[in-house]
Amino acid sequence: MSNVIIKASKLTRHFEHVKAVQALDLEIEQGQIYGFLGPNGSGKTTAMRMLIGLLSPTSGEIQVLGHALPQQAEAVRLQIGYMTQKFSLYDDLTVLENLKFIANIYGLPVKHQSKRINELLSIYGLEKKQSQLAGSMSGGQRQRLSLAAATLHHPKILFLDEPTSAVDPENRRDFWEQLFDLSDQGTTILVSTHYMDEAERCHKLAILETGIKRADGSPQTLMQNMGANVIEIEAQDLRGLKQSLLPLDGVISAAQLGTRLRVLISDHIQNPVAFLQQQNCIHPQDVLENVRPSLEDVFVTSTGRSTP
Repeated sequence: MSNVIIKASKLTRHFEHVKAVQALDLEIEQGQIYGFLGPNGSGKTTAMRMLIGLLSPTSGEIQVLGHALPQQAEAVRLQIGYMTQKFSLYDDLTVLENLKFIANIYGLPVKHQSKRINELLSIYGLEKKQSQLAGSMSGGQRQRLSLAAATLHHPKILFLDEPTSAVDPENRRDFWEQLFDLSDQGTTILVSTHYMDEAERCHKLAILETGIKRADGSPQTLMQNMGANVIEIEAQDLRGLKQSLLPLDGVISAAQLGTRLRVLISDHIQNPVAFLQQQNCIHPQDVLENVRPSLEDVFVTSTGRSTP
């Protein structure tokens, strides 16, 4: 039986004339890593802040850990962790001082603080950095410190707002390994991102555009049900070929990837390779291959619609 611990129904937030989030329905189960995927301005941060209880919705309902938000936000405050996109700890405090300060905010008993802080310093590789000022640390080190602070009190739910936007690919991979460890321990994680490779790591995700949920489900399900086939073409003059294909009925998009053109063909065309081969712009020596969809393909097919 599913254990839904975050639920939103018709969640909406307007800022004057801006519809930041529009009628968002959401269900997240315990232990899931759930992603919000979308560009800046898609409503990811606004939705997350409402689910934390920091922002009141214009309309709609929220249930987190069985409590209605924002009315009962105080009841869940100590059961959630929040890591903002911008580093929010104190630059002029050391790693250890920051963690002690956060421990006091969360009311951790003094006799337990040292043990928990030492545990986190070890988990996140910060033992040798504990006397270093946070402001002098690299992006990856500050990210690990922020995650340590957000999980210091063993939260049941962890909210991460674009946590890897300022770190290199290697630190991003390491960070996600740490998230999988937390998920295995039963922590529910809601993470927002605009990186396709990160979104593909989530158990489930919602694609947001201008505050609207355009699609949701597991990455694999979304790729299987995106309503398009993907054909890659090796040919001369890919730029010209792209311009010739885009106006065709049935061609959703075309984008150059290195020496290949990646073309999305609507699935109402039964044989997309044969369909392309019939076009005058395709030559006999061109190589066409039906390839696996990516989450970026799902994003392309899900977005770009007119806003209600």
